[in-house]
Amino acid sequence: MATLLTPRSRRTPGAGGPADAGSTRLVVPPGFRTNLGCDAVGVPARYGFRILSRLPAKGCVYADTDWWWWLVPTGSDLDLIWPLPSCYAPGAEIPDRRPRLIHHPDGTSPYTPPIPLYLLCCQLTGTAPSWNLIPAQGDGVLSEHVHPSGPDRP
Repeated sequence: MATLLTPRSRRTPGAGGPADAGSTRLVVPPGFRTNLGCDAVGVPARYGFRILSRLPAKGCVYADTDWWWWLVPTGSDLDLIWPLPSCYAPGAEIPDRRPRLIHHPDGTSPYTPPIPLYLLCCQLTGTAPSWNLIPAQGDGVLSEHVHPSGPDRP
């Protein structure tokens, strides 16, 4: 499995593909705002339609014969353990298998919200969701200077 997810340019010769195939960065179509940066989450194609049909909001989705890729904001892997066989691709750099855009979202955001995508990946793979929570500091009460109702209000 690890060989399948390793960009071909990093594979050793004879490890499952031509050495010159390399990797590719998913290209965001013109007109989309990418101020949050772009990473990608890939799943084997057998999960593609099920995930796409169940997501409440969908960003740009790319596919080839073996994998489907969703654009997510940079850092969508922080404190999350994406379940196998999904693959998290920083910088939206994926193995070059000639993916094509198969879903063009409405609006100006190319992103799929990562938490619903993560939960669907967990559900479809039979994996319990797992993330690291930041431990509470002090007594769990916000201090006055950051309280959402303001410093002079209870």
